[in-house]
Amino acid sequence: MRGNGPRLSVTLLTVFPVGGQGTAPDPGTAGAAMAWAPGVGLLLGVIAAVVLLAADHPLGLGPLTAAVLAVAALALLTRGLHLDGLADLADGLGSGRPAGAALDIMRRSDIGPLGTVTVVLTLLIQVAALSQAESAGDGRGPAALIAAVITGRLAVTWACRRGVPAARPDGLGALVAGTVPRAIPAAITLGTLAAAVAAVVISAAVLGDPLGWTLPLAVPAGLAAAFGLERHAVRRLGGITGDVLGALAEVATTVALVVAAAGPR
Repeated sequence: MRGNGPRLSVTLLTVFPVGGQGTAPDPGTAGAAMAWAPGVGLLLGVIAAVVLLAADHPLGLGPLTAAVLAVAALALLTRGLHLDGLADLADGLGSGRPAGAALDIMRRSDIGPLGTVTVVLTLLIQVAALSQAESAGDGRGPAALIAAVITGRLAVTWACRRGVPAARPDGLGALVAGTVPRAIPAAITLGTLAAAVAAVVISAAVLGDPLGWTLPLAVPAGLAAAFGLERHAVRRLGGITGDVLGALAEVATTVALVVAAAGPR
């Protein structure tokens, strides 16, 4: 049932086991779950933003430590699955092997040198960008974090649009590939962009200082990076997998954070 979509989305994308699915979901429920992914991103972003604010201001730990704790909270809230997918995809694509062999590498439980370096650098970039945004003040840290996490999950919704195949006949990719009508991620993207622009305008009018003109640019920048990686993965592997979806979420989040943190302090 499509009504189970939001619950399945939370179950697949977070540590919260609210799905209640005893059997494999039908394509309609799977598509609804992927359509709700940006909403789950909003939930995760708000929780991580609370961690960021609490660590920086009441606790006085400073922007850098607060950024580390916020990024760590995201990893814990997602069971580290997106980071694991990023590492697996880096190992698979970096192997230079044919699609079948690359997919076999991605199935392994171990992580190779390239995957390890990719995850470490990604986390360092996320922490550095978030620390920069938080140190700028005026709410730029929480705004950048929430926008980036939503963008990361929106990239997952886009990757599950109709016309994008699965790389394997089984697994998460096969379950969700091609289940989302293109109009859904397009509408959510426009809504996210409108919200980002409104946040900048309102902050300038109410607080006198805008959140940062780069905030609305962060969403398309993150999605563009994810589209590029998705296209490369589909060309090399023949479609998407659960690892590809996790990697897209991390790449889009990271690029969005970097762009949102840019600009004058």
